Order: sequence, then C-alpha cells, then structure tokens
Amino acid sequence: MLVRSAERADVAAICQFGEAHIRPHYTPLIGARAADAQVRAWWSQVQIDAAVSEGLVVVAEVDGQVVGVGQRGLSGADQVIYKLYVDPQRRGRGVGPRLVEALIQQLPSGSVRLCVEHFAANERAGSFYEREGFTTERVEPNPTGDRALDVVWRARDL
Repeated sequence: MLVRSAERADVAAICQFGEAHIRPHYTPLIGARAADAQVRAWWSQVQIDAAVSEGLVVVAEVDGQVVGVGQRGLSGADQVIYKLYVDPQRRGRGVGPRLVEALIQQLPSGSVRLCVEHFAANERAGSFYEREGFTTERVEPNPTGDRALDVVWRARDL
C-alpha cells in the first residue's frame, strides 16, 4: 500500500471513490437524503479538484486503485481533518492511521494541534479518532434537531 499526496491526475479516482463508498456508509447513519447531500457537496469534481490543487488531500492506493482518502483544511486557525475514508474491504489494516499520519506530515511547521469533525451518528469514526488520540471538545447541534446530524469536534495535540 502506498500513501501519498494526491495529484491532479487522481481527481477522477477520488470522486469515484466518493461515489462508491460515501452513500452506502452514511445512509444507515444519517439517511439517504443527507448521504446524497454529502456526496454532492464534498465529493464533486470541482470540490475535489480545488482541494487537491491546494495540496490538502492524501490517498492510499493498492495496485493503482484508491482505497482511502484523507482531506484537511482550516476552521478559523485550527487545522482540521474534513475527510478520512477507507474502503470497507480495507478497514482494520492500518490504512486510516497512515492517512492521518500523512495529513499530519502536510501540516505547516509549528502546528500544535489537529482537529477533526464527524457526525454524531458515526460512532465508528468516533471510536477510531479516540484510538488515534483525539478527544471530544464540543458537539454542535444540527439545526434540524436530528441528533444523528450533530457535529462532534475532537482535537489532538501534536
């Protein structure tokens, strides 16, 4: 397995990864409508191309196939992981921790912490981030009142 910074040539494969894995992952957690919204908003060619162009995306690949994607960005002054997804067939094999490490390696020097956000319903993600040293800082309630869509913010000192 190779984990590396994404390149412009990876954009289509990253979008295909999102199409293949995000809806099935989120639909049981947050419903089909919200899962579709996630794909449209965060896995479009325009969004992925912009993030890759800014050097914010890492990929894990096996035999040239994308099997994991990580994306970072900023929320105010905080460095944040906004995407961290692994092909379900590859989970439990160390792909997630390697993606986190690759994102950390991309951070500007002097970065002292890394944050992550995930839906409250995504308990698997919460458990993963706890194992990776992220602790809960706050929960932002979803305006609809749907607790599954609340956003959990965690942070890890670097």
